[in-house]
Amino acid sequence: MTAKTSSPVRTKEGDRTDDSKTIRVVFISLLLDLLAFTMILPLFPALLDHYQSIDNGKGLYSIVLNKIHKLSSLLNAPDNVNTVLFGGFLGSLYSFLQFLGSPIIGALSDVYGRKPLMILCLTGIALSYLLWALSSNFGLFILARVLGGISKGNVNLSMAIISDVTSPASRGRAMALVGIAFSVGFVLGPMIGAMFAKMSTGSREGQWYALPAMFAFFLSMCDLFYVAIHMKESLPIHRRAKSLVHGISGALTYINPSDLFQFNGVTGLTPSELQRLRSLGRTYFLYLFIYSGLEFTLTFLTHYSFGFSRMQQGWMFLGIGTTMAILQGSWIRRIPEHKTKAITELGLWLVIPSFVCIGIAQDLWMLYFGIFLFAVSTAMVVTCIMTLVTRVGPENQKGIITGIFRSLGALARASGPIIASIAFWSLGSSTSYLIGAVALVVPPLILRNIA
Repeated sequence: MTAKTSSPVRTKEGDRTDDSKTIRVVFISLLLDLLAFTMILPLFPALLDHYQSIDNGKGLYSIVLNKIHKLSSLLNAPDNVNTVLFGGFLGSLYSFLQFLGSPIIGALSDVYGRKPLMILCLTGIALSYLLWALSSNFGLFILARVLGGISKGNVNLSMAIISDVTSPASRGRAMALVGIAFSVGFVLGPMIGAMFAKMSTGSREGQWYALPAMFAFFLSMCDLFYVAIHMKESLPIHRRAKSLVHGISGALTYINPSDLFQFNGVTGLTPSELQRLRSLGRTYFLYLFIYSGLEFTLTFLTHYSFGFSRMQQGWMFLGIGTTMAILQGSWIRRIPEHKTKAITELGLWLVIPSFVCIGIAQDLWMLYFGIFLFAVSTAMVVTCIMTLVTRVGPENQKGIITGIFRSLGALARASGPIIASIAFWSLGSSTSYLIGAVALVVPPLILRNIA
């Protein structure tokens, strides 16, 4: 499985002048995208209730719900968590589609440039919101989520663009802006969604969801036109790959998990670079697999062990997002290049006591301390590890490299919540979190052995 590419393009990155305008465009684009993406989260329970009410008992909603009922019965989970498990199923589906799409979109951008693929992704995302506004049944809503998930390659393209226009010394600062966009988006987006949910309370007749869906469509169209007008191409023709891997077997290289973990779709790497990418990939996947599963069950734990209402859980996630945004804006983006790996490792170690504290918490103070450590470690790990990734490999392979990492992350987020939910309801919350904490020892040990 080899690709016919141009000779590895290795410019002197240290001599590169940062393009602050492009970085700013990427940040604003991501922020608009994430506001539209996250505002649906508070609406999920009401949306599922709506589609259940109009289902005739033989539609797609009933089919999926019956499967969820069987799973919850098998796990001895209470009936009132079916909606959460249903939402988890939709989230896993969305992540799985990102797993399929991200590396292919990244590889295409290495050949045809970043901007055309970015516009294609943003167009698909905008159409998914329009389809959501028109989704008169659950099947159309799922189709909208499928279109949105498969088009969600704009995030890894943003990272590839930042890699194109920054030097290694300043790349960490620029990557931190991606983390800030995520933090702000996941704070403000759900607040916007909650506002629409409150507005529709008591009057959810007909297609009440069309208003928030059209607002998301409006944000995504603003994003699309903003990028089309203001973003310039960051990957010049002379630095692009000449072609993709050919044939069906070549296409599978970009979505086959074994090929992804081995980075077989990437060319022009030295043996040491290939080994470094493989180690970073294993570290990233294992961390996100365990982390995302425990993160998903955090709503179960706070509700059933501490009696949190949805409003209290909303304030909890608001606190997490705010903490992350403050750290990424004030500290993470100023980490020197030579300390990035050490900070990543520190963050990986720090997440372990966070889950121990959450798992054994008997009072709110211990729970809050664990959640605070959780927010701090999250702010450190993802931004820093992606900064490490963008320093590896030739210029004409950055798109596929970041695409593979996003794909590995999406695969982890698609499977982690399923395994964690099974453990949570089968073994109990404390046991699940403590097992997760022990398993989280592995990622920093892998990272430590990377040169």
